Amino acid sequence: MGAKLQWGMTNQRIGIRLAGSLLLVLAGLAQALGLDSLKDQEVANGLKDALSKASTVAVGQLGASNGFWGNDRVRIPLPDSLQKAEQLLRTFGMGQQADDLRQTLNHAAEAAVQEAKPILLNAVKQMTVQDAKGILTGGDTAATAYFRKTSSEALRSKFRPIVSKATKRVQLADKYNTYAGQAAKLGLISEANANLDNYVTEKALDGLFLIISDEEKAIRQDPVGQASQLLKRVFGANW
Repeated sequence: MGAKLQWGMTNQRIGIRLAGSLLLVLAGLAQALGLDSLKDQEVANGLKDALSKASTVAVGQLGASNGFWGNDRVRIPLPDSLQKAEQLLRTFGMGQQADDLRQTLNHAAEAAVQEAKPILLNAVKQMTVQDAKGILTGGDTAATAYFRKTSSEALRSKFRPIVSKATKRVQLADKYNTYAGQAAKLGLISEANANLDNYVTEKALDGLFLIISDEEKAIRQDPVGQASQLLKRVFGANW
């Protein structure tokens, strides 16, 4: 009798464990049914978080005083056709005037970049789930490429008037535009560089996207240290 009772209790415990295991399996299946949609939303939210963070840092860094001028990686040099003028100024002991010329261009870029944040954040808001998935699997700078594709024209339109206002103080600007315009017709320089304002605007855009790409890489490489809990799940996951 005792043996039968013990055997029955053992079977009962086994049955309970089997039932519990079955419930866990079913719960897992139920969770899996909603996993794709949850993952889609996390991808979109995580990347929007990352893009917002990267763009805010980049604008804050480059839009600060000497943001371009004090950074070797993004400092804007004089266009080739003005570098001879710079050398001439320095030859005659007018190095300060040459520096003032270069600083004017870089400070113009700094002023322009300050206006970039709302445009970049709007691009983030417009990002679709498909965009998010493509960015996540598209390489270390896929998000930066997304910014270039969706924001360049709006940024260019916003930057150029600010740059133009600053370069009006540069006496060589008109001479440069005349000279470079002729050079562009001959195919010696690109159309984008055939105008001083265009040149500085494009360099400002290049610098902005460079710093955004730095931030993007840092977030991807160290989501735990760089980002929110949501980013940890998105960028730290094995997809």
